[in-house]
Amino acid sequence: MKHRDLLEAMFKAAVDAADPMTGIKAHLPAKPRGKTVVIGAGKGAAQMAAAFETLWGEPVSGVVVTRYGYGCETRTIDILEAAHPVPDAAGLEAGQRLRSEIAGLTEDDLVVALICGGGSALLPAPPEGMTLADEIAVNEALLASGAPISAMNTVRKHLSTLKGGRLAAATRAPVVSLIVSDIPGDNPAHVASGPTVPDPATRHDALRVVAQYGLDLPPAALDHLNSPAADAPMPDDPVFARDSHHIIASAGVSLEAAAQVAREAGFTPAILSDAIEGEAREVAGVHAAIAREVLRRDRPFAKPAVLLSGGETTVTIRKKGGRGGRNGEFALAFALGIEGENIALLAADTDGIDGSEDNAGAFADGDTAARMRTAGLDPRGLLDANDSYAGFKAAETLFETGPTGTNVNDFRAVVVG
Repeated sequence: MKHRDLLEAMFKAAVDAADPMTGIKAHLPAKPRGKTVVIGAGKGAAQMAAAFETLWGEPVSGVVVTRYGYGCETRTIDILEAAHPVPDAAGLEAGQRLRSEIAGLTEDDLVVALICGGGSALLPAPPEGMTLADEIAVNEALLASGAPISAMNTVRKHLSTLKGGRLAAATRAPVVSLIVSDIPGDNPAHVASGPTVPDPATRHDALRVVAQYGLDLPPAALDHLNSPAADAPMPDDPVFARDSHHIIASAGVSLEAAAQVAREAGFTPAILSDAIEGEAREVAGVHAAIAREVLRRDRPFAKPAVLLSGGETTVTIRKKGGRGGRNGEFALAFALGIEGENIALLAADTDGIDGSEDNAGAFADGDTAARMRTAGLDPRGLLDANDSYAGFKAAETLFETGPTGTNVNDFRAVVVG
């Protein structure tokens, strides 16, 4: 099997293992005496809604919001679309619609919340004193900061009227959250900034994140964080006593599926971690060093080997105007680290979109950097400019899948030997 074929097969297995149909089926709640209402947000929320309709067996009402172009056909659940990764007015209206959908329910009814990655941007809900423009500015500052997703979502949940459990607190009905985790460590309160799952972080924790990463936030946002109004409900608040949540898909399960594909192809798989965080180019350098050690010395794993990892790296924007996401940045730094070697990589986002471009990620091997130079580009300069997309487009090694219908974050596979 060619390296690229193996890499694509492993990615497909990882995505298939995160199919919401499988996870939802294993965690269907009991049917209530009253109505069942479905709400949801995230880049795979529409597919989750379609799966739930099929499995529930009777008509349900509800509404979920997903990224533009990520919708799918459903029977009775309304699918709304909004902007990601930077919020827009459509997301603001969608959040209001979700809240109104559950506001009048009673204890005899049931809310099923379908939550997955991307929900933070898709549910803008600025508190009093802040505008949508302020929330957009906050989001842009966070995305450019290099902060890990857990830190970003700590800030987001304290600048929202929906996140940090506030959406669940807006109804008297019990809320069952079915969550596809894109968060390293699978903390359910961090997925989509936890609209239906609270966590114990406080506004003071959010202010520490602002200080640590030197975030330049709008004055209205800083004023709010310094006010008790920013306090989110705590997990022990009685309003959440009737609620429950389940992680129905995660990076760990997906990496195990990819490992099995590698094993069947005659390679020894090694899962490094499903929760890797850090600057993409630096994490790539470590992966490249491990791959070279395997290739040259058969340690810490014997070749032929496949190294697998998941999680969510970050990118600190050094120069505005570059194109490409964290997986492209990872792949470009990795290509420079294994130049000339018999090593191949696929770094991609399991939702099918890396950052804001149309690719899921990119392939890289020992010839990638040379192909970029042949095309008249300097791969090191592209990395310094956060412009990985241009390099991989010229090298014809972009990985394009379209929306996958799920999201368990980054997938990285390295084939050695």
